[in-house]
Amino acid sequence: MNENKPKAPEKRESVFLSLILNIVIPTIILTKASKEEYLGTVWALIIALIFPIAYGVIDLIRRKKYNIFSILGVVSLLLTGVIGLVELSAKWLAIKEAAIPLIIGVFVLGSMRTRFPLVKMIFYNDTLLDLDRVDHALDERDAREAFTHRLDNVSYMLAGSFFLSAVLNYVLARWVVTSEAGTEAFNEELGRMIALSYPVIVVPSMIIMVIALWYLFAGIKRLTGLEFEQIVRVKESEEAEDSKKE
Repeated sequence: MNENKPKAPEKRESVFLSLILNIVIPTIILTKASKEEYLGTVWALIIALIFPIAYGVIDLIRRKKYNIFSILGVVSLLLTGVIGLVELSAKWLAIKEAAIPLIIGVFVLGSMRTRFPLVKMIFYNDTLLDLDRVDHALDERDAREAFTHRLDNVSYMLAGSFFLSAVLNYVLARWVVTSEAGTEAFNEELGRMIALSYPVIVVPSMIIMVIALWYLFAGIKRLTGLEFEQIVRVKESEEAEDSKKE
Protein backbone atom coordinates (compact mmCIF):
# COMPACT_ATOMS: atom_id res chain seq x y z
CA MET A 1 0.00 0.00 0.00
CA ASN A 2 1.46 3.36 -1.00
CA GLU A 3 1.87 5.55 2.13
CA ASN A 4 2.75 8.53 -0.02
CA LYS A 5 -0.52 8.44 -1.89
CA PRO A 6 -1.25 12.01 -2.98
CA LYS A 7 -4.28 13.86 -1.67
CA ALA A 8 -7.39 13.95 -3.82
CA PRO A 9 -7.78 17.19 -5.75
CA GLU A 10 -9.56 19.85 -3.72
CA LYS A 11 -13.06 20.61 -4.91
CA ARG A 12 -13.01 24.21 -6.14
CA GLU A 13 -15.84 26.68 -5.98
CA SER A 14 -17.53 27.49 -9.27
CA VAL A 15 -17.29 31.27 -9.70
CA PHE A 16 -20.03 31.30 -12.35
CA LEU A 17 -22.43 29.26 -10.19
CA SER A 18 -21.62 31.45 -7.19
CA LEU A 19 -22.49 34.64 -9.10
CA ILE A 20 -25.74 33.13 -10.42
CA LEU A 21 -26.98 31.84 -7.05
CA ASN A 22 -25.64 34.59 -4.79
CA ILE A 23 -26.32 37.66 -6.93
CA VAL A 24 -28.26 37.16 -10.17
CA ILE A 25 -31.18 35.02 -8.98
CA PRO A 26 -31.77 36.88 -5.66
CA THR A 27 -31.63 40.23 -7.51
CA ILE A 28 -34.19 39.13 -10.12
CA ILE A 29 -36.56 37.69 -7.51
CA LEU A 30 -36.41 40.72 -5.20
CA THR A 31 -36.73 43.34 -7.93
CA LYS A 32 -39.24 41.58 -10.20
CA ALA A 33 -41.30 39.18 -8.04
CA SER A 34 -42.04 41.19 -4.89
CA LYS A 35 -45.36 42.49 -6.21
CA GLU A 36 -48.47 41.00 -4.59
CA GLU A 37 -49.61 39.48 -7.89
CA TYR A 38 -46.40 37.42 -7.98
CA LEU A 39 -44.73 36.17 -4.79
CA GLY A 40 -45.43 39.10 -2.49
CA THR A 41 -42.86 40.81 -0.26
CA VAL A 42 -42.47 38.05 2.35
CA TRP A 43 -42.18 35.05 0.02
CA ALA A 44 -40.00 36.95 -2.44
CA LEU A 45 -37.57 37.74 0.38
CA ILE A 46 -37.59 34.17 1.69
CA ILE A 47 -37.14 32.52 -1.71
CA ALA A 48 -34.48 35.03 -2.81
CA LEU A 49 -32.38 34.29 0.29
CA ILE A 50 -32.88 30.51 0.09
CA PHE A 51 -30.61 30.34 -2.99
CA PRO A 52 -27.45 31.92 -1.49
CA ILE A 53 -28.02 30.34 1.94
CA ALA A 54 -28.49 26.87 0.43
CA TYR A 55 -25.46 27.41 -1.82
CA GLY A 56 -23.33 28.46 1.16
CA VAL A 57 -24.37 25.49 3.31
CA ILE A 58 -23.99 22.94 0.49
CA ASP A 59 -20.60 24.39 -0.48
CA LEU A 60 -19.44 24.13 3.14
CA ILE A 61 -20.49 20.49 3.28
CA ARG A 62 -19.16 19.61 -0.20
CA ARG A 63 -15.73 21.17 0.20
CA LYS A 64 -15.49 20.54 3.96
CA LYS A 65 -13.89 23.95 4.50
CA TYR A 66 -15.49 25.31 7.65
CA ASN A 67 -13.95 28.70 8.29
CA ILE A 68 -15.01 31.99 9.79
CA PHE A 69 -15.61 33.65 6.40
CA SER A 70 -17.97 30.99 5.07
CA ILE A 71 -19.89 30.74 8.34
CA LEU A 72 -20.24 34.51 8.75
CA GLY A 73 -21.46 34.72 5.13
CA VAL A 74 -24.33 32.35 5.89
CA VAL A 75 -25.06 34.14 9.19
CA SER A 76 -25.14 37.49 7.35
CA LEU A 77 -27.79 36.21 4.92
CA LEU A 78 -29.89 34.79 7.77
CA LEU A 79 -29.74 38.16 9.56
CA THR A 80 -30.86 39.89 6.36
CA GLY A 81 -33.88 37.61 6.30
CA VAL A 82 -34.63 38.32 9.96
CA ILE A 83 -34.41 42.08 9.43
CA GLY A 84 -36.80 41.86 6.47
CA LEU A 85 -39.30 39.47 8.06
CA VAL A 86 -39.38 41.15 11.47
CA GLU A 87 -39.60 44.49 9.64
CA LEU A 88 -36.81 46.27 11.48
CA SER A 89 -35.67 49.74 10.42
CA ALA A 90 -33.54 49.86 7.28
CA LYS A 91 -30.68 51.34 9.31
CA TRP A 92 -30.22 47.94 10.98
CA LEU A 93 -29.54 46.43 7.58
CA ALA A 94 -26.74 48.96 7.05
CA ILE A 95 -25.32 48.23 10.52
CA LYS A 96 -25.43 44.48 9.82
CA GLU A 97 -23.78 44.93 6.42
CA ALA A 98 -20.93 46.87 8.03
CA ALA A 99 -20.62 44.65 11.11
CA ILE A 100 -19.74 41.38 9.34
CA PRO A 101 -16.57 42.56 7.50
CA LEU A 102 -15.66 44.70 10.52
CA ILE A 103 -15.73 41.60 12.75
CA ILE A 104 -13.57 39.69 10.26
CA GLY A 105 -11.06 42.57 10.09
CA VAL A 106 -10.79 42.63 13.88
CA PHE A 107 -10.30 38.84 13.91
CA VAL A 108 -7.50 39.16 11.35
CA LEU A 109 -5.64 41.68 13.53
CA GLY A 110 -6.41 39.86 16.78
CA SER A 111 -5.12 36.55 15.45
CA MET A 112 -1.72 37.91 14.42
CA ARG A 113 0.02 36.91 17.64
CA THR A 114 -1.78 33.61 18.10
CA ARG A 115 -0.69 30.17 16.92
CA PHE A 116 -3.19 30.31 14.06
CA PRO A 117 -3.16 33.75 12.36
CA LEU A 118 -6.00 34.05 9.86
CA VAL A 119 -3.67 35.34 7.17
CA LYS A 120 -2.03 31.90 7.07
CA MET A 121 -5.39 30.22 6.64
CA ILE A 122 -6.12 32.44 3.62
CA PHE A 123 -2.76 32.89 1.89
CA TYR A 124 -0.11 30.69 3.51
CA ASN A 125 -1.54 27.19 3.33
CA ASP A 126 -0.67 23.86 1.73
CA THR A 127 -3.47 24.16 -0.79
CA LEU A 128 -1.84 27.19 -2.37
CA LEU A 129 1.86 26.77 -1.54
CA ASP A 130 4.45 24.04 -1.22
CA LEU A 131 4.92 24.76 2.49
CA ASP A 132 7.57 22.10 3.14
CA ARG A 133 9.84 23.54 0.47
CA VAL A 134 9.21 27.17 1.46
CA ASP A 135 9.69 26.55 5.19
CA HIS A 136 12.91 24.59 4.56
CA ALA A 137 14.30 27.40 2.38
CA LEU A 138 13.40 30.06 4.97
CA ASP A 139 15.14 28.14 7.76
CA GLU A 140 18.14 27.39 5.55
CA ARG A 141 18.59 31.12 4.78
CA ASP A 142 17.78 32.21 8.35
CA ALA A 143 14.98 34.37 6.95
CA ARG A 144 12.17 33.35 9.28
CA GLU A 145 12.06 36.68 11.16
CA ALA A 146 11.99 38.72 7.95
CA PHE A 147 9.21 36.51 6.60
CA THR A 148 7.16 36.91 9.80
CA HIS A 149 7.45 40.70 9.42
CA ARG A 150 6.19 40.46 5.84
CA LEU A 151 3.35 38.18 6.90
CA ASP A 152 2.35 40.81 9.49
CA ASN A 153 2.22 43.43 6.73
CA VAL A 154 -0.03 41.13 4.71
CA SER A 155 -2.30 40.83 7.77
CA TYR A 156 -2.60 44.63 7.94
CA MET A 157 -3.42 44.77 4.23
CA LEU A 158 -6.00 41.99 4.59
CA ALA A 159 -7.61 43.65 7.61
CA GLY A 160 -7.64 46.94 5.71
CA SER A 161 -9.58 45.31 2.86
CA PHE A 162 -12.26 44.17 5.32
CA PHE A 163 -12.42 47.59 7.01
CA LEU A 164 -12.84 49.19 3.57
CA SER A 165 -15.57 46.66 2.82
CA ALA A 166 -17.33 47.58 6.09
CA VAL A 167 -17.38 51.27 5.16
CA LEU A 168 -18.54 50.59 1.59
CA ASN A 169 -21.19 48.15 2.82
CA TYR A 170 -22.63 50.72 5.21
CA VAL A 171 -22.60 53.56 2.66
CA LEU A 172 -24.15 51.39 -0.06
CA ALA A 173 -26.89 50.07 2.24
CA ARG A 174 -27.79 53.54 3.52
CA TRP A 175 -27.75 54.97 0.00
CA VAL A 176 -29.78 52.26 -1.74
CA VAL A 177 -32.11 50.83 0.94
CA THR A 178 -34.23 53.68 2.30
CA SER A 179 -37.68 52.07 2.55
CA GLU A 180 -39.04 50.24 5.58
CA ALA A 181 -38.65 46.46 5.75
CA GLY A 182 -41.70 44.42 4.79
CA THR A 183 -42.55 46.61 1.82
CA GLU A 184 -42.25 45.95 -1.89
CA ALA A 185 -39.90 48.95 -2.18
CA PHE A 186 -37.60 47.45 0.50
CA ASN A 187 -37.28 44.18 -1.42
CA GLU A 188 -36.56 45.97 -4.69
CA GLU A 189 -33.94 48.16 -3.03
CA LEU A 190 -32.39 45.11 -1.36
CA GLY A 191 -32.17 43.47 -4.78
CA ARG A 192 -30.42 46.52 -6.21
CA MET A 193 -28.02 46.56 -3.27
CA ILE A 194 -27.10 42.91 -3.87
CA ALA A 195 -26.52 43.64 -7.57
CA LEU A 196 -24.34 46.67 -6.79
CA SER A 197 -22.36 44.93 -4.08
CA TYR A 198 -20.14 43.14 -6.58
CA PRO A 199 -18.74 46.15 -8.49
CA VAL A 200 -18.87 48.56 -5.53
CA ILE A 201 -17.59 46.33 -2.72
CA VAL A 202 -16.22 43.00 -3.92
CA VAL A 203 -14.00 44.36 -6.72
CA PRO A 204 -12.09 46.95 -4.59
CA SER A 205 -11.63 44.40 -1.80
CA MET A 206 -10.39 41.78 -4.27
CA ILE A 207 -7.89 44.25 -5.73
CA ILE A 208 -6.39 44.79 -2.26
CA MET A 209 -6.25 41.03 -1.68
CA VAL A 210 -4.50 40.46 -5.02
CA ILE A 211 -1.95 43.14 -4.11
CA ALA A 212 -1.44 41.48 -0.71
CA LEU A 213 -0.96 38.08 -2.37
CA TRP A 214 1.55 39.52 -4.85
CA TYR A 215 3.42 41.21 -1.97
CA LEU A 216 3.58 37.90 -0.08
CA PHE A 217 4.74 35.90 -3.11
CA ALA A 218 7.38 38.50 -3.99
CA GLY A 219 8.68 38.31 -0.42
CA ILE A 220 8.77 34.52 -0.41
CA LYS A 221 10.63 34.49 -3.71
CA ARG A 222 13.21 37.00 -2.48
CA LEU A 223 13.71 35.47 0.97
CA THR A 224 13.89 31.83 -0.17
CA GLY A 225 15.59 32.19 -3.54
CA LEU A 226 12.94 29.90 -5.03
CA GLU A 227 11.22 30.49 -8.34
CA PHE A 228 7.47 31.02 -8.56
CA GLU A 229 6.94 27.52 -9.98
CA GLN A 230 8.74 26.06 -6.95
CA ILE A 231 6.65 28.05 -4.47
CA VAL A 232 3.12 27.35 -5.65
CA ARG A 233 1.46 23.98 -5.26
CA VAL A 234 1.35 22.06 -8.54
CA LYS A 235 -1.94 20.58 -9.67
CA GLU A 236 -2.76 17.62 -7.45
CA SER A 237 -4.27 15.72 -10.37
CA GLU A 238 -0.98 15.89 -12.26
CA GLU A 239 0.91 14.64 -9.19
CA ALA A 240 -1.49 11.75 -8.83
CA GLU A 241 -1.11 10.82 -12.48
CA ASP A 242 2.69 10.89 -12.24
CA SER A 243 2.51 8.73 -9.12
CA LYS A 244 0.41 6.12 -10.93
CA LYS A 245 2.90 5.95 -13.81
CA GLU A 246 5.72 5.30 -11.36
